[in-house]
Amino acid sequence: MTGTLRIGCGAGFWGDSGEAPRQLVESGQIDVLVLDYLAEITMSLLARARGKDSALGYATDFPRVIAALAPQIKQQGIKVVTNAGGVNPQACRAALAALLQEAGIDLTIGIVSGDDLLPQVGQLREQGVREMFSGEAFPENPWSANAYLGAFPIAAALDEGADIVITGRCVDSALALGPLIHRFKWGPEDYDKLAAGSLAGHVVECGAQATGGICTDWTSVADSWDDMGFPIAECAADGSFVVTKPGGTGGRVGVDTVAEQIVYEIGDPGAYLLPDVTCDFRHVSLEAVGDDRVRVRGARGRAPTDQYKASVTYQDGFRATGTMMIGGVDARAKAEKVAAAILKRTRRLFAQRGLADYRRTDVEVLGAESNWGAHARTRHTREVILKLAVHHDDKKALEIFSREVIPAATAMAQGITGFSGGRPAPTPLVRLFSCLVPKAQVPATVDVESISVLHAALPAAVAATAPEPEAVAVEEVSADHVTRAVPLIALAYGRSGDKGDASNIGILARRPEFVGLLREQLTADKVKHYFAHFAEGPVTRYEWPGLHGFNFLMENALGGGGMASLRYDPQGKMMAQILMDYPIQVPESWIVRYGLNVTAGDAGS
Repeated sequence: MTGTLRIGCGAGFWGDSGEAPRQLVESGQIDVLVLDYLAEITMSLLARARGKDSALGYATDFPRVIAALAPQIKQQGIKVVTNAGGVNPQACRAALAALLQEAGIDLTIGIVSGDDLLPQVGQLREQGVREMFSGEAFPENPWSANAYLGAFPIAAALDEGADIVITGRCVDSALALGPLIHRFKWGPEDYDKLAAGSLAGHVVECGAQATGGICTDWTSVADSWDDMGFPIAECAADGSFVVTKPGGTGGRVGVDTVAEQIVYEIGDPGAYLLPDVTCDFRHVSLEAVGDDRVRVRGARGRAPTDQYKASVTYQDGFRATGTMMIGGVDARAKAEKVAAAILKRTRRLFAQRGLADYRRTDVEVLGAESNWGAHARTRHTREVILKLAVHHDDKKALEIFSREVIPAATAMAQGITGFSGGRPAPTPLVRLFSCLVPKAQVPATVDVESISVLHAALPAAVAATAPEPEAVAVEEVSADHVTRAVPLIALAYGRSGDKGDASNIGILARRPEFVGLLREQLTADKVKHYFAHFAEGPVTRYEWPGLHGFNFLMENALGGGGMASLRYDPQGKMMAQILMDYPIQVPESWIVRYGLNVTAGDAGS
């Protein structure tokens, strides 16, 4: 089939703006509305909810959102695809069907299930399945266990006449790739097209992140943050697509905003593994083709593996986090002393009661640039927030911690305040266990009204090896140039995210001429040294020639990862901003020639 399929994403996570789906539907600019609700922590919370009430376990916002827009969805013939089903897509469909029936609107709802691996936990443990990064043994009592399904079951549900497709866990990009497979009849061996469709899904899956949200050059969009436009991918049958947003909305779609989203949460850009295809995004090219319109081309694909990635969540003890504001001269030093005293006092009380020591503790003095480590500049601020997080196997120990945090207000430093939240409550600490499961063990079920189809994953072909990235011509800088240090942000854009306990930082040169100099000075070893306070594992630098940049993957850098980390930034969202201050030596002539902003940060840090 020919033509263009317009896919809009109205939710990047459960908690995103409830106005986004309405914005996209009322724009009249979309054929498909996708809504991405799930993250690993979300799955564990939904599993607990289903355990308490069999009618729960899905994103409960979704049925109300769609029911309110159902008349327009029906009139415009918009298809809806979402992973709102969580761990209970059947209950999600029932809730939505009841609301549609009440409104007198007839829309066919299909569901994709089969990702739930909890019934197979015993078998997986017997098979010796281990954590794919650490090699740890399978957890004893998982809360949730879900395989990341692909896009072909979604396409099958649409083929069977579904107007709305609700899935459990699938890869985020599959929400967009499924409708593309359905519309353009792409086959399982159309690897380049599948990679391109996956890239379209990856660009839009995080909502406004592609339309100027959290972009490096934030001042260019800050005046329109109150009405951010959500992304639309206008996709062609050859896999190319144009990223845009509804007319008259805030935000900005530019080469930089789209490029930053492409590098988000990617490891090796030459081997991005998905259930349906192994993607090579290294030669993707971006072109501005109008106001708020960027064309994306060049994704390549090869055969997928014969395994699904699966995420298992389980409880590993308890956590508690106390915060307080501390003001006055030497506020940072006060905060550090207060934290040390609370830990010393509670450890003494633990010993008196025969309780073990903390598993982990984490102290951050927010406002004194704790996250910058040795590169912090603000050491004498007069106002900070002390964050003290602790991890223990025994909830009773953390109840002692909870009682002993607030007494610091009258027993320790003057200027302590800000206890409006009361005592910190101990809560379960949830860990993520990532593993690989043979696809043959995970058949998906596609259920559209009375039609139920078992959708087995196709056997994987032998995956081709990715070719080496093509060289990019760059300006050479001779050693005898007079140089000056400028902050990295003057030369590059950055975006960071998480891959389990690893942090990825994409660095994209503002001009192709800067690539050679960045390659020389921003090495993996230097980035590891700069992040010595966080990067416990190796750091790998991947070339990204199509986007004139690099992707850095820092392993064991997030204190256990999003759910288990005790930090305020457990997913590494701020890592790119920390690196933006890194000093780069440039020729003096570049300052004027390229209009470099040498005051963007302190390049001497």
